[in-house]
Amino acid sequence: MTATPALTALADIAWHAGEIILKHYRDEAIETRRKDDHSPVTAADEDAEAFILARLAEIAPGVPVIAEEETAAGRVQQIAERFFLVDPLDGTKEFLNRNGEFTVNIAEIVGGVPVRGVVFAPAKERLFMGELETGAYELATKPGAPPDFSQARAISACEPGTDGLIAVASRSHRDTKTEEYLAAYPVKDFVAAGSSLKFCLVAAGEADIYPRHGRTMEWDTAAGHAVLAAAGGSVTTIDGKPFVYGKAGEKFANPYFVARGLGNKV
Repeated sequence: MTATPALTALADIAWHAGEIILKHYRDEAIETRRKDDHSPVTAADEDAEAFILARLAEIAPGVPVIAEEETAAGRVQQIAERFFLVDPLDGTKEFLNRNGEFTVNIAEIVGGVPVRGVVFAPAKERLFMGELETGAYELATKPGAPPDFSQARAISACEPGTDGLIAVASRSHRDTKTEEYLAAYPVKDFVAAGSSLKFCLVAAGEADIYPRHGRTMEWDTAAGHAVLAAAGGSVTTIDGKPFVYGKAGEKFANPYFVARGLGNKV
């Protein structure tokens, strides 16, 4: 099967948002300010989000969008059965450190489930997209060259090797609880990565497990979750319960979670 027009439409939006971000990324000086929660925000976050919101309004008029910077500014739409979650620049710290491990995240949620999502890492030239309907895909990109979706290749999570698991952990937020959790697994190697790329490494079979005990928000995880689920993997709470979206009562904050490929449900 191939990606549907609905999925490639989201991927096209993410690619153009990535082009906006790259223009800022090439600047010699990137100005930042602190939001109320003390996290950093840049003009790249704001410009990319404005573009994404405008395009989503065109392709899905009337569908609510919960976006990181809009939420930080107190502009929170009332969600419905179907809505979008947007993080225009996931991994702002990685962006500021210029290590390339930042992404554009767009996810479509239906009934609390991420049914479609795109994760684009413009500086890494990797675009991941997935939908429960058709599967997960990766496409190599080039700055300034719109993506040719006919060149996307199918990806899938894989069974871990018999000699142990490859664990992926946050480059900026690794903690003691995560280390303790992974101690219960036969881990043979660790991969550090920023932003929602961690989900995509599991989806592409480049890692087997990604636990997270730190604070995350729904827009941080939904797109990567969608890609991983479409690739055959899973995301659950740490105690194995379904990981759902649309938690307006919790201000869209997530519980701790674990993302897995295949066959490592210890």
